[in-house]
Amino acid sequence: MSTFDFLQPKGWKLPKGYANGIAAEGLLVFVAGQIGWTDDAKLVSGDFIAQVERALMNVVAVLAEAGAEPRHIVRMTWFVTDKAAYVSLQREIGEAYQRVIGRHFPTMSLIIVKDLLEDGAKVEIEATAVIPAR
Repeated sequence: MSTFDFLQPKGWKLPKGYANGIAAEGLLVFVAGQIGWTDDAKLVSGDFIAQVERALMNVVAVLAEAGAEPRHIVRMTWFVTDKAAYVSLQREIGEAYQRVIGRHFPTMSLIIVKDLLEDGAKVEIEATAVIPAR
């Protein structure tokens, strides 16, 4: 069950892997930037894909605290320290994304940053979700 309307202007090429816009109604859930670390705040590894997958898992864990699921995500912002790695690993990123989030593609923004607060972190992902009104 979802109360989302995906927004796609007429004549625009369909985006690949994300939505241009979403209109939603319900309980808003805001997830702070999550990095690829474990429950005890240790990075899973220096591997970019491992960090992406764990950051996504952390987003899902925070959502679950509010009773939300990945299908409720309406917006994600990714902060990445290595544009070349992101571009060259898009297939692997997509596979990790689908393992954790599934085939739900909310609005997304990607921002390349010089560094993240935690040493060794290569990606940080924040999310907004909307749980439909009950």
